[in-house]
Amino acid sequence: MSIRSAFKRGFDRLERPLDAAFGPDWNPLANLGPLGWFMFWIVTATGIYLFIFFDTGVVNAYESVEWLTNDHWYHAGVTRTFHRYASDLLVVVMLIHLVREWAFDRYRGKRWFSWVTGVPVIWFVYMSGITGYWLVWDKLAQYVALTTTELLDALPFFAEPIARNFLTPESLSSRFFTLMVFLHVAIPLLLLLLMWIHIQRIAAARTNPPRGLAMLTVGALLIVSLVIPAVSQEPADLATVPAEVGIDWFILGLYPVIDMVPPSVIWTGAMLITLLLIGLPWLPPRREAEAAEVFLDFCNGCSRCVEDCPYSAITLVPRSDGAAFPHEVVVDPARCVACGICMGACPSSSPFRRSGPLITGIDLPGRSLEQVRAEVIAAAADLTGPGRIMTIACEHGAAGTPEKGRVVLPCVAMAPPSLFDFILSRDLADGVCIAGCAERDCQNRKGTEWTKARIARERDPMLRQRVPRERLLTIWKGPSESGKIAGEVAEFSKSVAALGPVDNARPLNPDDLEAVGPSAKKTEDGES
Repeated sequence: MSIRSAFKRGFDRLERPLDAAFGPDWNPLANLGPLGWFMFWIVTATGIYLFIFFDTGVVNAYESVEWLTNDHWYHAGVTRTFHRYASDLLVVVMLIHLVREWAFDRYRGKRWFSWVTGVPVIWFVYMSGITGYWLVWDKLAQYVALTTTELLDALPFFAEPIARNFLTPESLSSRFFTLMVFLHVAIPLLLLLLMWIHIQRIAAARTNPPRGLAMLTVGALLIVSLVIPAVSQEPADLATVPAEVGIDWFILGLYPVIDMVPPSVIWTGAMLITLLLIGLPWLPPRREAEAAEVFLDFCNGCSRCVEDCPYSAITLVPRSDGAAFPHEVVVDPARCVACGICMGACPSSSPFRRSGPLITGIDLPGRSLEQVRAEVIAAAADLTGPGRIMTIACEHGAAGTPEKGRVVLPCVAMAPPSLFDFILSRDLADGVCIAGCAERDCQNRKGTEWTKARIARERDPMLRQRVPRERLLTIWKGPSESGKIAGEVAEFSKSVAALGPVDNARPLNPDDLEAVGPSAKKTEDGES
């Protein structure tokens, strides 16, 4: 097992009890991205409120912070603490989100853009937090300012050393301090721009956590703010060097290291780490299947695949072949991850077709609907006895390992609902198990949600009314729960066996076998 796989299973095991405590939709670890955005807006709103009471002059900055902390603790003081802890939580959420996306292998291949654009977000979050500590202008702020400027002075960009501004009381002017205030405002604005760029290749990106989770987060921050209020340390004194200060380890955790290591080593290390993070998607590069392909003879431009694509890889454009439809769809290979969700969304994706080759409006060249139908028929040959269960599984979930009677797909939403109908009505199985990712977090973002909505007849293409719902089992479990699949399928098999044969089901006939191509016919004849 690779290190990444171990982390993936570790996250999955950690998230399972959180599912029980919060529910899949409110699971904090499945909402790290939205929580990061939420923390940003909390920090922004509380920062604007604090700025109303803040004196930007270097002489009165400390006094104004003390005044709002002590004299107006019940609103401004609590807001200051809220601002501080929300900033810390933003750092924690961001770093866990980084590790989790790496563990779930959602940073390579066509997903490189979100990863690479997320790297500067890390630095801007830290810069925003560091400049914020300067404004308090206590002993900690003095330590941060002196250490930071000494580090900056090692770069060949400044004509005069910046650190000399913090050596004597006379050397620091209010103009320089006002510049720090400007930076603490400008950096978050640039951060917001980077965060917006970061989600541009994600369709319907979630930037707000579920309302209930948001309220719980605000409530927890408020309780902590009341119980452990943030307070300033002693006022800064440039005539002395701070001997001992309390550190915010979330934002300033590296500062003790900066004190002990030469600036050249720090900058070299920062540059190497940045380059490593940026280059990580190509170390090694991911081998991805070919992008989805559009077949205009079977596409009427209905836009269902456009709406269902989680990566904005499909767009609607004017018709180019003269057909009597206003639009057609185009796939951007640079964004398509070959999840197959678009194939499952296409109304022409029907395994029942018996005349001509099984071609759909949009298909995966490396895993076409015709191939999937052939695999389903081949898997049915391994099913015997009463209560035969065919499993259609996502390769990223608990049932992602190929087994007899199981067809593993890049995403369960790749399977159109008509495929389940086909399995039952052609007597290939007595029941169908649909095993996808954990409900809290689909590997392809929307696969679990779309599949559930199609089965519930809430989203096109819908499951036909004639399909008996009691013969469908849906399982949403992560990779660490593979041991539970067999037991649930066995129980489902017993319940299906008690139902007897599927009404009006008929076995495949030679015409069906001819239509599915030579691969399935060989399997039926026992040649493979």
